[in-house]
Amino acid sequence: MTEIRVPDMGLVVLVGVTGSGKSHFARKHFKPTQVVSSDYCRGVVSDDENDQSATGDAFDLLHYIVAKRLRRGLLTVVDATNVQSKARQSLLQVAKEHDVRSVAIVLDVPESVAAERNAARPDRDMPAHVIPRQRRELRRGLRTLAREFRRCHVLHGVEEIDAATITYEKAWNDRRELTGPFDIIGDVHGCRAELEDLLAGLGYEIDRDARGHAVGANHPGGRTAVFVGDLVDRGPDSPGVLRLVMGMVAAENALCVSGNHEAKLVRALRGRRVRLSHGLAESMEQLSAETEEFRDDALRFMDGLISHYVLDGGSLVVAHAGLKEDYHGRASGRVRSFALYGDTTGETDEYGLPVRCPWARDYRGKAMVVYGHTPVPEAEWVNNTICLDTGAVFGGKLTALRYPERELASVPARQVWYEPTRPLEAPAGSSGAGGHRENEVLKIEDVLGNQGVETRLMGRVAVREENALAALEVMSRFAVDPRWLVYLPPTMAPAETSPLPGYLEHPAEALAAYRGKGVVRAVCEEKHMGSRAVVVVCRDASVAADRFGVADGTTGAVYTRTGRSFFRDASRTAEVLDRLRAAIGAAGLWDELDTGWLVIDSELMPWSAKAMELIRTQYAATGAAARAALPMASGVLARAEERGLDLGGLRERVDRRAANASRFRDAYARYCWTVDGLSGLRLAPFQILAGEGRNWAVARDHEWHMAVAGRLARNDPSGLVRRTDSVTVDLDSAESEAAVTGWWEKLTAAGGEGMVVKPLGPFPDDRRIQPGVKCRGPEYLRIIYGPDYAEPENLDRLRGRSLGRKRSLATREHALGVEALDRLTGGEPLWRVHQAVFAVLALESEPVDPRL
Repeated sequence: MTEIRVPDMGLVVLVGVTGSGKSHFARKHFKPTQVVSSDYCRGVVSDDENDQSATGDAFDLLHYIVAKRLRRGLLTVVDATNVQSKARQSLLQVAKEHDVRSVAIVLDVPESVAAERNAARPDRDMPAHVIPRQRRELRRGLRTLAREFRRCHVLHGVEEIDAATITYEKAWNDRRELTGPFDIIGDVHGCRAELEDLLAGLGYEIDRDARGHAVGANHPGGRTAVFVGDLVDRGPDSPGVLRLVMGMVAAENALCVSGNHEAKLVRALRGRRVRLSHGLAESMEQLSAETEEFRDDALRFMDGLISHYVLDGGSLVVAHAGLKEDYHGRASGRVRSFALYGDTTGETDEYGLPVRCPWARDYRGKAMVVYGHTPVPEAEWVNNTICLDTGAVFGGKLTALRYPERELASVPARQVWYEPTRPLEAPAGSSGAGGHRENEVLKIEDVLGNQGVETRLMGRVAVREENALAALEVMSRFAVDPRWLVYLPPTMAPAETSPLPGYLEHPAEALAAYRGKGVVRAVCEEKHMGSRAVVVVCRDASVAADRFGVADGTTGAVYTRTGRSFFRDASRTAEVLDRLRAAIGAAGLWDELDTGWLVIDSELMPWSAKAMELIRTQYAATGAAARAALPMASGVLARAEERGLDLGGLRERVDRRAANASRFRDAYARYCWTVDGLSGLRLAPFQILAGEGRNWAVARDHEWHMAVAGRLARNDPSGLVRRTDSVTVDLDSAESEAAVTGWWEKLTAAGGEGMVVKPLGPFPDDRRIQPGVKCRGPEYLRIIYGPDYAEPENLDRLRGRSLGRKRSLATREHALGVEALDRLTGGEPLWRVHQAVFAVLALESEPVDPRL
């Protein structure tokens, strides 16, 4: 039995004459989707698998499919004769372009067997000379196949082919099964003492031999160290560093990738001609004092180091000089070159060093990439990448990243061991002002197209291109400083339409909807009539600079649900933030929540503070016209009746309309009052969305949010922060439902807009739950649907309103909002946060009845 090993990501080329059994072999050993057949492609382009005139188009299609599969990292098997070197070379070129390994499997059967099989196929009429010609080409090609492919398997005869088995092997760099936790350590460069200091600080216990040499280290908590390469050169003790790291790797307490200095040292130890520069001479001298056995062990270790590792299910990539997304998990010379040396322009700077392309500035990959190679004064995040070479050998510090915690740890260098050729530089794209960099802002290609946004709650949420273009206009022209624009709130669907006389919405339907979904408790929150306001507030200016990269002295923002600044005057924003910040501090929330910043969802009142122009031109104009015209019409009709005219109840209808117009005016007037500076302004928080490292939007229930919001109101002596009343309801209790219904009726009768009903967990896993539904009062709905909406004939018509689109929009925007907060609190780059924020804004362009 012959075992054939094939890569689980790569290209398998079947080679054999017509009738050698390639298609049968492919069906036996591979999935149908993994096999790309030339016969199938010929049939696709011509409706006849035997139409040889279509061969050119068929192979164009075959190469296209192969390229698409290899780009996606899928094992691909080509079922074609491939006996000609030219045919194989075109496939090998595709594999090379996608940096995957290639394997050839040759099925070498006697000519008589192939001829007999072809004769048994009634759909194939093949000239007699074809098989002998193909077999001659195959025999000639066998001499070069081993040079063409990294691995070539030749199966002779039918029995050997039938007995063959296929086994899959992962790439050496594929360690996705290792999930950590990891401590990823930057360039050591022979600084053995600093490495021991760092390991000890990270909690590792160092093992020593009889001479006191560090020969290994392990972490009692099961953490694994990962070295980004460049263990050697320049520093005082490269052999000591190698001895320690080799011991850790051998004991499976560490992983290590190759750096360019290891690669050069390997060539030097093998006697190759290399320049003894950049610290190599020091390493060679230090190793000359070691035993020959140690030098041999060190050579084998360094020579066996691979270019990069893919870890934690593909979420983490470690490479010495970094690695762009297209190269993750791939294997080729150019992938190794990029991982060891980075991408350069071919030019040199004034110090004679290569000018490197800032690949991290445009990185858009999902995996975190951790690297070293180019020393920087501080380890900073650029998109989802971080350079850990902080110049220990140059007198800087040795740095480690704790994963998945995303925490940095470092120890200072004991001295300057090697003078740098040029000063340490900030990472490519760094603004030098904390966490934000200009390259992290959203690009148009991040939001246009069909990719949508992947969310934790709903999977992929699609965004139409026409909606994205509309959102792009708003976001680019009117939005606040993008560094503050970290969340946009979702819309909310109303409750099911009520059948009760005089009601369009009623608590009975809102509560029944959740009860029908298996929810047992809900919280009913007072719905304020104002304007939705998202508040981002920092404890002080230093937090704003460090966390959000805003170094102009501002400490936050207050913006609308379309991303516009709530106040035209920046000083007004600062005043609101100052009072809210004081309330947060007085409530003890900075320390209790262990954060220096908060994102808060709230309502800012009065409605007129933001919507005065809308009220004046739309609502007040309508009310004024009606209140002026309808009494006059009623007077005319009264005089007509006095003359004995039968008006058929017209006067009564006009009088009702006049009364409705008065109610309409009273309804919107309740939400308008004079504001002078902050006097008269009210901010009602109802959800504490996020803080440093924590997304509370879904992690805490709404009772917690109500409690924290209440503490803010109690700790604001200025009166700016207003309390949001709430009632918790037991959905299985008629008494509890009656109590909350009475509370809603009292609230709306007193001029309140209504309430929002939000479910309290646990939630059924198999049912999609609305994040909240609004239940508005009869008089408030008069503003929305017009003065006469409650007339029986109008109410009957409105009961036919469709809520499906609105509900879908609410759940999608909610998922996107939570995703934005997940990415923000997870430390992801700003453009990733903005993808979700932008999508919420884009969805607002969908054609949904705005009255809902």
